[in-house]
Amino acid sequence: MTTHVTIIGAGLGGLTLARVLHVHGIPATVYEAESSPAARSQGGMLDIHDYNGQLALAEADLMDEFRGLILEGRQAMRVLDPDGTVLFEEPDDGTGGRPEVQRGELRQILLDSLPAGTVRWGHKVSSARTLGEGRHEVTFADGSTVVTGLLVGADGAWSRVRPLLSTATPEYTGKSVVETYLFDADTRHPAAAKAVGGGSMIAPTPGREIFAHRERGDTLHAYMGLSEPQEWFAATDFTDAAAATARIAQEFAGWAPELTALITDADSAPVLRLLHALPTGHRWDRVPGVTLLGDAAHLSAPNGEGANLAMLDGAELGKALAAHPDDIETALTEYEQAMFPRSAETAAFEGVEAHGIDSDNYTAHDLIAAYTRHQQSS
Repeated sequence: MTTHVTIIGAGLGGLTLARVLHVHGIPATVYEAESSPAARSQGGMLDIHDYNGQLALAEADLMDEFRGLILEGRQAMRVLDPDGTVLFEEPDDGTGGRPEVQRGELRQILLDSLPAGTVRWGHKVSSARTLGEGRHEVTFADGSTVVTGLLVGADGAWSRVRPLLSTATPEYTGKSVVETYLFDADTRHPAAAKAVGGGSMIAPTPGREIFAHRERGDTLHAYMGLSEPQEWFAATDFTDAAAATARIAQEFAGWAPELTALITDADSAPVLRLLHALPTGHRWDRVPGVTLLGDAAHLSAPNGEGANLAMLDGAELGKALAAHPDDIETALTEYEQAMFPRSAETAAFEGVEAHGIDSDNYTAHDLIAAYTRHQQSS
């Protein structure tokens, strides 16, 4: 294959694609808006599944490196009532197929596996346009351009490549999360640390939930989920950490103090994440020389599958291009025909609605019952 692959976005999906292409001897360049790998926090924990994310890492020949990142015991899971009662607990016995790693560490092993210069940092895309005959021009914020015979949008929810293929744009899901961190939790925040346990904890109620997990280094990473319109969140000034903390804590008044401590005792300012999604089953007609992967292709509300699917997309696209080195269109068609139903099926399967639960009106008992049914049927 002589066509150089241009990848927009150095997230897990774009880097997996670049790595699989490298394994097969296919050159690629990744353009990333961030100025460096350390430009911002790379998020928290990821459970990497044996049926998608780990398959991608195997194609990338990085399973040994991946195993070195696994945080033992983090697959443990517990469900609590708002009063702090533990309703359900599943220990990590080492047999689960979803080991937990830190997102930033996983990204780093992908970066380390690529030839120097593969990723071009500080290249924020402002637009992309079709030149015809499968060629596209990408314009960056600094005015520079690149022309490519194969363009891959791995640039996330607000992809600048997606408009070449689709008019779809992400829409607000009706729910957002507020993130906090608690450091040195076992010594400085023992009650919250005990409530979270050794892995992850969720305390769900209709319209409100608290989810937290234990990261590396005795850190708790918590997410407060609130089902409210965007205007509700806009009325809170998140640049004022104390005021935002008090406003969010007010929504969990009456909850157990070891749970609300994940808000009120946080060692970081609360960060708002508005949740958006593309239409379920989003797809497009084949356009020569361009495709999408990951959130750029099938953004959905967080369900534990986003990073895994993006990595599998990258691996499968890389395999298809390697299998058809002289026929890019056949490779892209093969990739998309498998990717469309795979992403739609995963979104349906992983959503709580698939287990007979109203996503806006469920309780801890609903969640436990659904989880038990799922375990019995799998």
